[in-house]
Amino acid sequence: MKLKNKVAIVTGAGQGIGKEIALSLAREGAKVVVSDITDKIYDVVKEIEGLGSQALAIKTDVSNSKQTEELTKNTIDKFGRIDILVNNAGIYPFKSFLEMKEEDWDKVLNINLKGVFNCTKAVTPMMVKQKYGKIVNIASIAGTRVGYLGLTHYCASKAGIAGFTKALALELSSYKINVNAIAPGAIETPGANGTMDEKTRKGFIESVPLKRFGQPIDIANLAVFLASDESSYITGECIVVDGGLTNQ
Repeated sequence: MKLKNKVAIVTGAGQGIGKEIALSLAREGAKVVVSDITDKIYDVVKEIEGLGSQALAIKTDVSNSKQTEELTKNTIDKFGRIDILVNNAGIYPFKSFLEMKEEDWDKVLNINLKGVFNCTKAVTPMMVKQKYGKIVNIASIAGTRVGYLGLTHYCASKAGIAGFTKALALELSSYKINVNAIAPGAIETPGANGTMDEKTRKGFIESVPLKRFGQPIDIANLAVFLASDESSYITGECIVVDGGLTNQ
């Protein structure tokens, strides 16, 4: 197992990509702290325990620094260390810029970008003390490679994650902490499925060179690699996983 006895925190792990990342880390032997704002985390913990690994469910609003500090404290109290942080929590409410209000902007930036800062700020003292850590941030092709109508706030937050990743990788490299990001394209998740009708869906699939939507496991497989020592010489990267869409 690539991650035997490693301790991982995954935010936004109640469903979709975050859930699959949590399960995939557990399959490789990691002890996983499943964090989200919904009760779905308790079901994910049961699934992980069914795989024979240890897990802990902690409800956390990542935009609240006190809650992310509690998340870290409870993880250390339970497992004694933190080896892996996957910053996956995020939202993408569509809203045209001309109709967007300040509170719309703030909500997305507070969860998607400030949430990454809060969680990372909370766990890095332990990683620095250990002189070991793997931080994986979930960005997007939105903002880092392309723009999307109705998502100026989301694109800004994800571009911010890419920049944060590059700068933080430099700051933490002397502590043997790797910091990388994943930029997914269109991934088949409960949230994404509700954003397009069948005609739009078929048209989008046709535009992807590999002719399919990505699956959560496509992102989870890369997250496991970046969380493992197999990626020890990779840091500061934002790796695109989009079926070739943005290569065109």
